[in-house]
Amino acid sequence: MNLFTAAETTANYSAAGAAKTKLSIGKMLLLGILAGMLIGVPSCVTNMASYAVTCNSTARMISGVLFAFGLGMVVLIGSELFTGNTLITISVLDHKATIGGLLRNWVFVYIGNFIGSMLVAVICARFGWMNAGESALAAFSMKVAVGKMTMPFQNAFFMGVLCNILVTLGVLLSLSAKDVVGRFMGAWGPVMFFVVCGFNHSIADMTYCMLGLFAKGVPGYVEAATAAGVAVEKLTWGNYFRGNMLPVTLGNIVGGVFIGFVMWYSFLRKPKEK
Repeated sequence: MNLFTAAETTANYSAAGAAKTKLSIGKMLLLGILAGMLIGVPSCVTNMASYAVTCNSTARMISGVLFAFGLGMVVLIGSELFTGNTLITISVLDHKATIGGLLRNWVFVYIGNFIGSMLVAVICARFGWMNAGESALAAFSMKVAVGKMTMPFQNAFFMGVLCNILVTLGVLLSLSAKDVVGRFMGAWGPVMFFVVCGFNHSIADMTYCMLGLFAKGVPGYVEAATAAGVAVEKLTWGNYFRGNMLPVTLGNIVGGVFIGFVMWYSFLRKPKEK
C-alpha cells in the first residue's frame, strides 16, 4: 500500500519525535523560525483573500482552503512547529524521549515560531503590504486581531484544544502517506476544518495578532480601522499575551497531548506482564 498503517505511523513518529528532542538549540530556533514564517504567510494570504468578502461563512471557506496548505509545507520541508511537536508525547510515553527533552524542544521551537511570525508581521505591516483596498486590508487585519485578543479565556482555551486535535491528526495523516500529494492532502483536510470552524492555533494567531499590533503604529491604518469601527485601543501586547497567547497555547498543548496519548495507548502501549 502507498501508506503506513496507523500503528506504523505512530511508531515512526515515536522515533522522529525522539530525534527532535536531540536537535541542537540552534537548529531548533532556525527550523522554528522557518515554521513560524511558513504559517505566517498563509495567515497573510487568508487576510488578503477575504478582507473584501462580506459573508462570514464564505470568508471562512476561502480562508480554510488557502491556509491549510501551510502545514503541508512545514511537514515536507522538515521545519519545527510547536503545535505539531506536542506529539512528542508519543516518544515520551514510548520511553524514547525524556520529559526534559520534550520541554526543551517546546520552549526553543516556540521561541523560534514567535520570531518567524513576528518577522512576517513586521514586514507586512511596515512596508506597505497592508495598503490594499485603500488600507481596507489593514482595517480588516486589525479587526481580526482585536477579535482574537478579546475572547473570554475559556473560549480561547477550548478553541485551542479543538484546533490542535485537528492539527496533530493532520501531522499524523501527512506522515502516513508515502508520496508528496498524499502528504499534502493528509495535512490539508484537518487544518482546513479548524480554520473554517474558527478554532485557535497559537502560531497562526501570532501573525494574525501581530499584524494588528504593528499596524497600530501606522497612522493611516489606525485612521482606516477607526473609520471601520474597529476598537483600536484594544490592540495591546497585554491583551495579546493574556487574551490569546496564554489560553490558546495551553489549549493547543492539551489537544496535542490528548492525541499523542490516544495514539500511543492504542498502538504502542505494551501490556504489563502478569
